[in-house]
Amino acid sequence: MTENEIGTRVIEAAIAVHRELGPGLLETVYEVVLARELADRGLQVQRQVAVPISYKDIRFDEGFRADMIVEGKVILELKSVEKVAGAHKKQLQTYLKLTGCKLGYLLNFGEEVMRSGITRCVNGLEQEPLCAPAPLRETN
Repeated sequence: MTENEIGTRVIEAAIAVHRELGPGLLETVYEVVLARELADRGLQVQRQVAVPISYKDIRFDEGFRADMIVEGKVILELKSVEKVAGAHKKQLQTYLKLTGCKLGYLLNFGEEVMRSGITRCVNGLEQEPLCAPAPLRETN
């Protein structure tokens, strides 16, 4: 399954979760429910993944924690805030760079409509036509 195919399923699942629960809950609630929704859709999901980093040839076993990694290829950074900040997008871009993953989504469940809370971030991903249910904001 390609990153873009996984991404399509992630978007569909996030919208389904948001429609059912609505905005305003804690990020951890959306994380556990989205993980279950993705698993129910046949995807392998890891939560709170400790990702090692290297700095000056020194390895640090826990450089950061990725909220979710789907199928070992797509990083999900979840938020439940009124407005996503530029720093949140940069955070995800850094995660992509450090892991070598090519696709990530910043999912803000605090938005009134989930489609407004989806930001797609890429890191050297070959562009394929998206099958997303709505136009997405993309950052590089």
